Amino acid sequence: MTENRSYLQKYAMHFGTYMGVYWVLKFILFPLGLTIPFLLFLFVGLTLGVPFLGYYYARLYRNKICGGYISFARAWIFTIFMYLFASLLTAVAHYIYFAYIDGGFVTDTYLNILNEASNSQLASMQPYMEQLQSMIELVGSMTPADITLQLLSQNVFYGTILAIPTALLVMKRNRTLTPPIA
Repeated sequence: MTENRSYLQKYAMHFGTYMGVYWVLKFILFPLGLTIPFLLFLFVGLTLGVPFLGYYYARLYRNKICGGYISFARAWIFTIFMYLFASLLTAVAHYIYFAYIDGGFVTDTYLNILNEASNSQLASMQPYMEQLQSMIELVGSMTPADITLQLLSQNVFYGTILAIPTALLVMKRNRTLTPPIA
């Protein structure tokens, strides 16, 4: 059992690293997409591809490492670990970006978009726009570590949720019949 657990962790780290690199490259598109709309569209498309990549890696783990069979619990734990390791790698990139590169660019861009939208909206939308503006200002007042921890916890939470349908799709029981004991 200890050997199986170490294999699970080893391959979850392995595939989680691949997933994390994918997330980091995808994250690079986000701030660029705030000025170039096509890149934001590409970021959203790649984000929608994350569950499919997670399924691919979990299925690869089942077929290549587990001999073609895996229980729901093992598939779920593997997928959670994979998303956890991907989230940790991505958190490093998030911290570097928000601490040394961003300089308030993301929040300033959102505030500018919101101000332009509030000038063209109906008066009935004004309270919602003010509430949204205060939320953006609150995010702008957070430290890079706070933002990174918030994004890390979101990634882990969503990864845990995505692990359930992934494990359901990946699990496969061994259907070979054992002869009865005479």
